[in-house]
Amino acid sequence: MSGAVPSGFLALPRVDDALAREVQDNLEKVEDLLRESVASSDPLLTEAASHLLAAGGKRFRATLVLLAAHFGDPSVPDLIPAAAVVELTHVATLYHDDVMDEAELRRGEPSANQRWGNSVAILTGDYVFARASEMLADLGTEAVRLQATTFGRLVQGQILETSGPQEGTDPLDHYLRVISDKTASLIASSAEFGGMFGKVDPETIGTVTRACDALGMAFQLADDLLDVASESTDSGKTPGTDLREGVLTLPMFYALRSRDAADERLKSLLGRPLDDEEAEEALALLRVHPAMAEAEATLRGWADKARAELATLPESPARGAFEALCDYVVERSG
Repeated sequence: MSGAVPSGFLALPRVDDALAREVQDNLEKVEDLLRESVASSDPLLTEAASHLLAAGGKRFRATLVLLAAHFGDPSVPDLIPAAAVVELTHVATLYHDDVMDEAELRRGEPSANQRWGNSVAILTGDYVFARASEMLADLGTEAVRLQATTFGRLVQGQILETSGPQEGTDPLDHYLRVISDKTASLIASSAEFGGMFGKVDPETIGTVTRACDALGMAFQLADDLLDVASESTDSGKTPGTDLREGVLTLPMFYALRSRDAADERLKSLLGRPLDDEEAEEALALLRVHPAMAEAEATLRGWADKARAELATLPESPARGAFEALCDYVVERSG
C-alpha cells in the first residue's frame, strides 16, 4: 500500500483507519486507470475527455464500489475497472448535462461546452461512455446488463427533467422521480457492482444496494440544499444557480406550498429565470424560510432510510463506513 492519507469522508473518525487506507490506495489505482482510459490519438479529444477528470470530483461512486466489496473480498482485481466504469459513466453524463443546461462551470472550471462548444462536448461525452463500455466488455455479461439498465434510467431521468411533469402529476413527485432515475440509480448500481465483483452474498448485496439507493436520494437533495445555503463557489457552481435558471428544487416546492401572505413575493420569484438582483433577493428570502428546515428533514429521512437498511447487517468496518457516509451526506448540505 502507498499509505496515502485518506480524504473526504474516508478521513472521518468513524471510518476504520485500515479500511480507509485500503480504499484510498485503490482509489489511486482507479484514478490512474481513468486517466489512461480517456487517452486518444487525437490531442483535442484527449484534452476534452481529460477535462472533467482533471478538474477533480469526489469519486463518490467509485468509492462506493470499493467499499461495498469489503462485505466480501475487496482484493478482486476486477474491482478497479468496475469502479472506473461507474465513474466514467457519471462523467459522460456531465458532458451532456452541461450542454442541455448551458452550464458555464463544472467542478469550479469552465464547462467543456463553454471551452470547446456544444458539438465537441456532446461527442466527448459519447467517447467517455464508449471507453466505459470497452471496460464493461471485459467484466462480463452480468456487468453489461446492470450498466445498460442503469444507463436507461439515467436517460429516462434526464428526459423526465427536460419534459417536466405531465398534466395531473404532482410536480414534487415528478421531481423525486427525476432524482431517483438521474442520480440515485447510478449510486445504487455502484454498490451493486462492488458487491457483485467482491463476491458478496446476494442478500447483503440487496441490502447495500437499497441503502445506497436511499443514500443517492439524500446525496442529490443535499446538493440542492447546498445550492441555496452555500455562500461560496466551493461546490463548483455559483450559489443560487437553480434559482437563477428557474429550476425548482425541494425547498422551493415546500415554499410554494405556503399559505402565508408574507411569502407571496418569494413565490413570485420561484420557477422562472431571474436576473442577478432578483436571484439575490430570492436567495435571501429562501435561506430564512421554514421550507429549508422542512427540506433538511426530508433529506435526513432518506439518510435514515439508508441507515435502517445498514442496521440489518452485522457490525463490521464496512458497515461503519457506510453509516459514516450517511452522516457525511447530511452534513455536506450545510
